[in-house]
Amino acid sequence: MVKELRERTGAGMMDCKRALTENGGDMEAAIEAMRKSGAAKADKKAGRVAAEGQIVIATRADGKEAVIVEINCETDFVAKDDNFVNFANEVADAVLASGVTEAEEINSLPLSDGKLVSEKRTELVSKIGENIQVRRAQLVKSDDGLVASYSHGVRIGVLVNLKGGDQDLGRDVAMHIAASRPVCISEEQVPADLLEKEKEIFSA
Repeated sequence: MVKELRERTGAGMMDCKRALTENGGDMEAAIEAMRKSGAAKADKKAGRVAAEGQIVIATRADGKEAVIVEINCETDFVAKDDNFVNFANEVADAVLASGVTEAEEINSLPLSDGKLVSEKRTELVSKIGENIQVRRAQLVKSDDGLVASYSHGVRIGVLVNLKGGDQDLGRDVAMHIAASRPVCISEEQVPADLLEKEKEIFSA
């Protein structure tokens, strides 16, 4: 029964044994109790700093729309965990499908298995033991061009709205943006205060 409960919940052996003992061997009651304690664990961990994580990009098949999502955890070890990576990709797909980009609203989106993002996140926190947060998302659409993307590892991601050209060119531009982090697209868009600051530095 402990083995079955572990398979169904993904929780640790001792947690499963304790839940079954406390609920008189009732499998469903044990799962319910574990879900409740999982939510409690997630609430306890919510105050901890989550500064690691992943940048995930999801793109529509026609290349006209893409989304970039940042999901945080506490350690880079968890950021590489398959469960975390799968969750991050699922969230990105849900954001792309819905067009919702506010973090609070993202938590209410349904995932492919029917569970809400917030429910899956709580389960993951309980299973992995770290604070996990959907931090931010950005959606980019192109009416008369395409959206290209580039990911540098799991910490830097770029989306480019390109008019003319193809995905290869778009990816090259995105790669340069990842490397040089420009503040704007054209000279006219350079903020005046930044211009003054740079002049000051060169003068000095």
